[in-house]
Amino acid sequence: MKRSMLTIVFIISLLSVCNTTFGQLSMSYQYSSLSKIGIGYNFSQRIWSELRVFSDTYLEGVTPELVVLYNISVKERHEIYIGVGGVINSLSGIVFPIGLQFRPLENFKRFSIQIEFEPTIDIGNEDLAFLSSAGIRYTFGRNK
Repeated sequence: MKRSMLTIVFIISLLSVCNTTFGQLSMSYQYSSLSKIGIGYNFSQRIWSELRVFSDTYLEGVTPELVVLYNISVKERHEIYIGVGGVINSLSGIVFPIGLQFRPLENFKRFSIQIEFEPTIDIGNEDLAFLSSAGIRYTFGRNK
């Protein structure tokens, strides 16, 4: 447990330092029956990407998901986004995330709550899955 906490603190510190050099990074946690942890990168106010990893798995069961997202509506307190991406391992296929991020605290705009619906075409099983999640996101660096 102590080692895990040190690893998390190290990653957050590294992201904070890298952000001053490379741009706007974010970290997220999405809770559902298939929870995910993600690291995102904002290319612009409208286009961003995120690498997500399904949590609660053994090392050989690690399931990464890479998505590219587009904010179709950007307001001061919220964004509505859509995207496309891929997932491999436990699920292997194409994902289509649709979500809403809103900032409930006016003085803390780097923190947001997100709700996401994600239709997933599982190529291995030739099946369509509908995943949904709620989560939190923290954006490092400049305020949006």
